[in-house]
Amino acid sequence: MSSPSFPSGPPSPGNGGGGPRSSGPDPSGKPPSDDQRSADPAIFQVTEQTRTYPCPNCGGVLAFDASAQALKCPHCGSIVAIDPAVAKPARIAKRELAPAMAQLAAQQANAKTRFSGDKEIVCQSCGGRTVFTGTLTAVRCPYCNTAIQRDDVQEAPTRLRVDGILPLRIDTRDAQARIEQWINSRRFAPNAFKKYRELGTFSSIYLPYFSYDAAATTRYTGMRGIHRTETFRDSEGRTQTRIVTDWYPASGVVDNVFEDVTGHATYGLDDQKVTELEPWPMQYTHPYSPEFVAGHLSRTYDWDAEQVFRERTEPRMESVIDSTIRADIGGNEQRITSRDIRWRGVQFSQLLLPVWMLTVTFQQKPFQVAINGVTGEVQGRRPWSWVKITLAVIAVLIVICVIYWLYGSSGGS
Repeated sequence: MSSPSFPSGPPSPGNGGGGPRSSGPDPSGKPPSDDQRSADPAIFQVTEQTRTYPCPNCGGVLAFDASAQALKCPHCGSIVAIDPAVAKPARIAKRELAPAMAQLAAQQANAKTRFSGDKEIVCQSCGGRTVFTGTLTAVRCPYCNTAIQRDDVQEAPTRLRVDGILPLRIDTRDAQARIEQWINSRRFAPNAFKKYRELGTFSSIYLPYFSYDAAATTRYTGMRGIHRTETFRDSEGRTQTRIVTDWYPASGVVDNVFEDVTGHATYGLDDQKVTELEPWPMQYTHPYSPEFVAGHLSRTYDWDAEQVFRERTEPRMESVIDSTIRADIGGNEQRITSRDIRWRGVQFSQLLLPVWMLTVTFQQKPFQVAINGVTGEVQGRRPWSWVKITLAVIAVLIVICVIYWLYGSSGGS
């Protein structure tokens, strides 16, 4: 069976994603000259700060292949190994959050220029001009389909650097099959929604995440509830039993240690569904190299490491702390009346994690379906067909009525 085809394009309609705008190829029709290329034969570097990987065999543009875990030419099939320095998974070192944010603030205050979400790039293959907007850092040229990476973001002094990357492991065919299975299993989805190949865009994209290690010591006060069985007489004098809870004061100190708790740093995504793509297998993380992004979309962060920790990651850690407190209180029920959390050693790293994203616009409303690009976990939202639901309810009622009629006509035997 042939794999279904999907349109490609920017994956999310959110206000942070943006997309490429184009102004047409260079009227001269001439490709960039040799002096625009860097000394590295595997990398073309031009003044607009972009990066591509030419095939050493045919000159085509290489892309990272999930199956080969290497750069592969879509034209001649040549395989080019990833730089040995980053080819093997490694533990990614983390930085102390507070000093790193203070240093970033100082660099931003002293910087002559700041990061701009809009950047005009000249394609090195055809000379077409594309404007990167929002937080996209890797797209494809709308004229010749060449993969283009914006090279002035990840190492910009006014931005937090990318420390590591989890390379894509789910290839296109596998991702399409998983999407197909997920959507076809949505029994009450409208039939029109299942025409997602015509209605939606399907793309692989590296999303920015921050991963945190932290320790917390928490002093708490609360109540411990102990159940006991009580015997009593009801209004008619009959003996009855009931469960009664006796409450006793409790207090204590608990310690928690967290490792590799992640939070995504982008706007325009379904927070709940993106979180449900977890867990991410951090044992496959590599030191960051743009080679892994070649041929795929990529975004930089909208929220910095401090914002993601406070808004997304800290609440998840606090939920774990509450569970620890309840276990420490013991008893049959617990109430937490106060807690004082003292954080220690909060460290972070910035990672790019791979997601296959399908965005379907149905009745002028976007619906996102995402696939974890490493584990294959699928999460998403879909519209409901109230016609199908109504027909299903009617069918159930008919069955109930038939059963009732048959039961009644048989005299209840």
